[in-house]
Amino acid sequence: MISVLRNAGWWLADYAYAGYWQLRATFDRTSPATFASGSAAHIVVLPGVYETWKFMQPLVEQMHARGHAVHIVDTLRRNERPVADIAAAVAEFLERQGLTDVILVAHSKGGLAGKLVMTGPAGERVRSMLAIATPFGGSRYARLMLSRTLRAFSPEDPSIVDIARQLTVNERIVSIYAAFDPHIPEGSELAGAKNVRLETGGHFRILAHPRVLAELAVLAE
Repeated sequence: MISVLRNAGWWLADYAYAGYWQLRATFDRTSPATFASGSAAHIVVLPGVYETWKFMQPLVEQMHARGHAVHIVDTLRRNERPVADIAAAVAEFLERQGLTDVILVAHSKGGLAGKLVMTGPAGERVRSMLAIATPFGGSRYARLMLSRTLRAFSPEDPSIVDIARQLTVNERIVSIYAAFDPHIPEGSELAGAKNVRLETGGHFRILAHPRVLAELAVLAE
């Protein structure tokens, strides 16, 4: 009973966090160019499904304050297209901008696209990826969704199965996730990667967890 109440509290806090940042993103007019300068390692941000980059703005601001040039792939918009299309857009962005030795910082679906980028020709431009609450093995809840965009996270979906089979880049990935994720009951553990399990709950609110920035510092600095 205690664990049920604890998880319910985490679930409510998670949606309060998500609601606040989605609302703020709607009205915020900050330009991505604000964060594109810096002398430290280049970082490319990949938000989750139905999220713009502004949903990850607190993390973006912290990374930029540490001297990183943080790049936003504007063509992702709200990340509703298939993972393969998103990955192609990110790869094209890296090549067009001439970026190398890049660190990808990805939330949820963004981590799937990031891993796909790393397995392709543009992967040589990527040093590593910090994946936050990414459903590398899919989520059984996706089978219940009406939206095709969300059903694509089913463990049986061909895109999920194909990405899971790509093992060679896992050692360059840090997967960080909560002990309880209301969206991914299977968790986000990735074989061969550095897996960081946070003793808290949430799919969204862990974006603000101090361990996320600490793991990024290990990768980038």
